[in-house]
Amino acid sequence: MKKISLPKPLFTQNGSRAVLLLHAYSGSSNDVRMLSRYLEKENYTVYSPNFSGHATIDPEDILEKTTNDWWQDTVDAIQFLKDKGYQEIAVFGLSMGGIFTMGALTSQLAGIIGGGFFCSPIFPVKNKVPENFVLYADKVLKTAGVSTEERAERMVKIKEASYVQLKNIESFSEQTANQLGQINVPVFMAQAGKDEMIDPMGVYQTAHALTQTRFTLNWYPNSGHVLTIGPDHKQLEQDVFAFLNTLSWNEENK
Repeated sequence: MKKISLPKPLFTQNGSRAVLLLHAYSGSSNDVRMLSRYLEKENYTVYSPNFSGHATIDPEDILEKTTNDWWQDTVDAIQFLKDKGYQEIAVFGLSMGGIFTMGALTSQLAGIIGGGFFCSPIFPVKNKVPENFVLYADKVLKTAGVSTEERAERMVKIKEASYVQLKNIESFSEQTANQLGQINVPVFMAQAGKDEMIDPMGVYQTAHALTQTRFTLNWYPNSGHVLTIGPDHKQLEQDVFAFLNTLSWNEENK
């Protein structure tokens, strides 16, 4: 087996303002590393965990988990920051991470004062996630040095399991979409114009459903799905920072 360096959770304590960043379906904390580093420099405390089953050399590890596990990861990550003494938290997520972020906002979890998503299909849209997960899994197995024969065998099961799992993610997303009216904190939405994974126009349906709260919708024309590392990533970082500055942080305890 080749020695592979796996992504670790990121946690840097800086100022009294805490931000939680959640990664994408087949991603890891690396998805949000640049945004994390940018916010740290701006004196934010930032936590970017890895969802259960992620950041390993076995794609099957992801498929063994459920949306319940990832929802629990989200709740635990918020609790982790609270246990460290941060009572006010902003939460953002890329793609699937954004779905769980919006789940946290619709659930009105205590302490969350705002947040949002980057390229997340909150309402079901046409997407190419299933075929992309298969490509991702095959690449991981190749990198891990798995033989062609074993790879072909494992890929059959991986393909089947991923379709079932993606249906579950879509169903969690639909439940979240149906509860958008319960959000009572400001929401940040970012969509890449060249998103090759999901239909970028779906973001407008989400915006349309957020009638009761303040929201920001930013469009990044030159970027693909992983907006956080695309050509517009610097603009995104500045926009997230500007949005964070509009939230009602209670900083009397500073």
